[in-house]
Amino acid sequence: MLRQSFLHRLQDFRLLPVFVLVSMAIGIYTGKVYAISNFQLTPPIDALKAIFTGNYVFDLPNTLALGVVAGLFLMMYPAMTKIKFEDLGHAVKSPKQLAVVLFFNYAVAPFFMLLLAKTFLTAHPDFYVGLVLYGLAPCIAMVIVFTFLSLGNNALAIVLVALNSIMQMILIPVYAKLLLGTVDFDVWLVGESVLLYLGLPLLAGYLTRYFGIKKVGEEGFEKIRLYLDSLSIIGLLFTLAVMFALKGDLILSKPQFILLMAVPMTIFFWVMFAVVYLVGWKLGFSYEDAVAAAFNSTGRDFEIAIAIAITAFNPTVALATVVGPLIEVPVMLALVWFARATRKRLFTAVELK
Repeated sequence: MLRQSFLHRLQDFRLLPVFVLVSMAIGIYTGKVYAISNFQLTPPIDALKAIFTGNYVFDLPNTLALGVVAGLFLMMYPAMTKIKFEDLGHAVKSPKQLAVVLFFNYAVAPFFMLLLAKTFLTAHPDFYVGLVLYGLAPCIAMVIVFTFLSLGNNALAIVLVALNSIMQMILIPVYAKLLLGTVDFDVWLVGESVLLYLGLPLLAGYLTRYFGIKKVGEEGFEKIRLYLDSLSIIGLLFTLAVMFALKGDLILSKPQFILLMAVPMTIFFWVMFAVVYLVGWKLGFSYEDAVAAAFNSTGRDFEIAIAIAITAFNPTVALATVVGPLIEVPVMLALVWFARATRKRLFTAVELK
């Protein structure tokens, strides 16, 4: 049985940057030791389909890549065990929060990313396309984890993710054609992603909560939250290690590729988060709602971007989108720290639940 002191250290937010750096280093070292190079990342949805049809090649990199799916589930599941379905009903009745996220995700984010691409990447057309692709679709998975780590409104985050999923199916083909020309896009990819990254963890979390409370009561269930919450951190660190193991060769051999994408992407994430967070504050949102809206307006759906790049563009464009999550996850963790650090400075005791 894991010692509680270790679990408390794991959840100590002051130590999280150290754990993140160690995970990234372990990932890069693993990739180097096992000579993983030029690995073409298959979108997890496609990988699972290939397994069920018997077409998946279980070599080391491909097997390791399945860890992304497992890691994302571990990250999402603990947050879902906190959700009460009545909270989802309250979250649906939050028109201002929904309107803010819709506006920034579909009237601001794609065009802001386009502006950054024009500013920084006009001399690198493939990376230009990759960056614009990355800005098209809001995240429908990991933003729930970042909201959870920020002590935000998890129920609202789930409702916003569901809303974004519907809007993506309608608007991604429109924005792709508008910003990049004709691009093939399978709208069912969004539905499959929602089922895998939202539906399954939500169902598992609900069943865990239902049977856990039935077995030990609500107070008893809260006592095991230390163990459940630790799974989210473990899943995050594991996912980081896997991602950096698969693409560590790129970081070591072509760091300029990382830098090309890092500058505009870092600007995008910080500006989008800060603006939406402050807009929520000015509109009188609670901290929990403001941080949920900010993450749901900032995070991007790397799986959708990678899938479009692989099917519709050349390998360099696909490479540009694969670089994205290597940058996004550490930056979003910095934003979690920023949100928690400003929580009591911006929001009153009444607003802090």
